[in-house]
Amino acid sequence: MILPDEQKVQLQTKSLDYDILIIATGTKIVPEETEGMKGPMWHKNIFDFYTYEGAKALRNKLRKWKGGTMLVHITEMPIKCPVAPLEFAFLADAFFTNKGMRDSVHIKIVTPLSGVFTKQKANEALHHLLIEKNIEEVTDFNIERVDYENNKIIDYADREVAYDLLVTVPTNMGDPVIERSGLGDELHFVPTHKTTLQTIAHENIFALGDATNLPASKAGSVAHFEAEILTENILRYIDGQPLKKEFDGHANCFIETGYNKALLIDFNYTQEPVTGTFPFPGVGPLKLLEESRSNHWGKMAFRWIYWNMLIKGVHIPFVSATMTKKGKNI
Repeated sequence: MILPDEQKVQLQTKSLDYDILIIATGTKIVPEETEGMKGPMWHKNIFDFYTYEGAKALRNKLRKWKGGTMLVHITEMPIKCPVAPLEFAFLADAFFTNKGMRDSVHIKIVTPLSGVFTKQKANEALHHLLIEKNIEEVTDFNIERVDYENNKIIDYADREVAYDLLVTVPTNMGDPVIERSGLGDELHFVPTHKTTLQTIAHENIFALGDATNLPASKAGSVAHFEAEILTENILRYIDGQPLKKEFDGHANCFIETGYNKALLIDFNYTQEPVTGTFPFPGVGPLKLLEESRSNHWGKMAFRWIYWNMLIKGVHIPFVSATMTKKGKNI
């Protein structure tokens, strides 16, 4: 556990002293937080895809599933990679179409939000795609329990949605070490200043990525942008200089929509996703908030960038840690 008053991290066999601590403990799914979710039907006809075991079990199920109503369900926000449930629904549409059984599958996306994404501008574009792909939206659904005996989920207003196959995103929570250390909120995320990445309770503790309670997406791009700003602020803290209040919640995410197409969204704390070009103003080659093949191939190219640049800490000069307005219709 972390002992902030003693400036120590206690391990099982020894303790480590620190002068500065950076918390990057991430988040994980906690299906047991919802009654009936992780019961006898877990990984039988109730699945997650945020764990290796869940994804593998779901793959095996879909190989032999004969059809029916499939729910793509979000328990509560925040979740890791907010576009992942949408991508799953879109790719499921393509998967069942390619298998020649799409007419036998009723896909519903069930969310506690008033739309399928956290940003209204993106909601509008995504809503049209969902209609086009015949994916039903069930919004403002705050689940209370899973009735696994009767194959339905029930919310606090006693609304019910029936399923034959439930693909759920369970409650996401921070690491248990944050709870044990008394450093987290009710979901065990670390309260953090949203522009400096310094934690609110302790000036020599910083946090980034999914471990924070920031009102930004829990996405890889966000962690990358945070890291660039955090690096400079750590050096400023060591030198006794004021911290830069520069992180603006910048996120950009590809959303695979199937059939070798994707959307790309770019936004921050205050700026909704907009149309335009990315990463080069007026040139692209990627289009924002627009389904295209070039966006799909952009995501495929990102695999190489991730392993050969991001993971090695190589700076990408044409992608800014803060959101730029150039090339965007703001």
